[in-house]
Amino acid sequence: MQRNRRLRIKQSLIDITAENQLNVNDFVFPMFVKEGNNIKNEIPSMPGQYHYSVDNLAKEIEDISNLGLKSVLLFGIPNHKTEDGSSSFEGDGVVQQAIKVIKATNPKLTIMTDVCVCSYTSSGHCGILNNEKGIIDNDLSIELLAKMALSHAQAGADVVAPSAMMDFQVESIREILDLNHFENTAIMGYSAKYYSSCYGPFREAADSAPQFGNRSSYQMDIRNSKEAILEAENDILEGADIIMVKPAMLFLDIIKELSQNFNHPIAAYNVSGEYSMLKAAAEKGWINEKAMILEMATAIKRAGAKINITYFAKELAKIIKDIQ
Repeated sequence: MQRNRRLRIKQSLIDITAENQLNVNDFVFPMFVKEGNNIKNEIPSMPGQYHYSVDNLAKEIEDISNLGLKSVLLFGIPNHKTEDGSSSFEGDGVVQQAIKVIKATNPKLTIMTDVCVCSYTSSGHCGILNNEKGIIDNDLSIELLAKMALSHAQAGADVVAPSAMMDFQVESIREILDLNHFENTAIMGYSAKYYSSCYGPFREAADSAPQFGNRSSYQMDIRNSKEAILEAENDILEGADIIMVKPAMLFLDIIKELSQNFNHPIAAYNVSGEYSMLKAAAEKGWINEKAMILEMATAIKRAGAKINITYFAKELAKIIKDIQ
């Protein structure tokens, strides 16, 4: 009987035969665009990440492009919030302006946009509040999300990414996009978005913390995995082109589960808490930061994600370039 053995071979052959290879095309860089002028301010809880005003975007986009990155995901932060979140779909809104600047700077860059109103509503919730019942009104919310997605597509977005976790949000967005002749604008559904403790730094960055209660009623229970299959299947039936798992590192099993059940491309969001924990440990000298970044990205790809939305995108692009 011939025994299987692990070959003791030189590093170059190990690299060639590796089952998963990281590529700069894997990564999407999230960016926070803030209303105002001459803004480039580091986010305290996310070292190395910044708020940008639209007038300061072009230089950053040039730097991203020079690193070989092909995609960004935009989050908008308006100066004024309203009860109905209506500024989210204004033609001259902060995200809509940012899309136009990015397209003018690098027309080849794929622009993804977050479609959620938590940064735009005075409640800080991801949908419109029914004041009488004290709950989120799902039907009103998906109408608003559809208008927001359409305004992004009209500004030039390539992919809209509804993250509010409202029922039928993908269907509502696909319908309005198609009716307005944006059939080629893709939808990336936040299909398995868990109610996680890993979102704290993001909420500071996006000024999107809920003013009361929490989001457990519309985000997924961390104890559930079969529910992720159902949510992903629903998004696909409603017209999603990409399905997502969020957070990434704490839910690698869910990424694997979706990859084994669906042929759709799977995205994973390596979220702010995961980023900030690694950065904090690196600052203390407790870990090898470069090695950990690579290991984290590899784990996400190995689990089955084709797309890695990560604040480490620029660092990963540099590391991969150095390795090659």
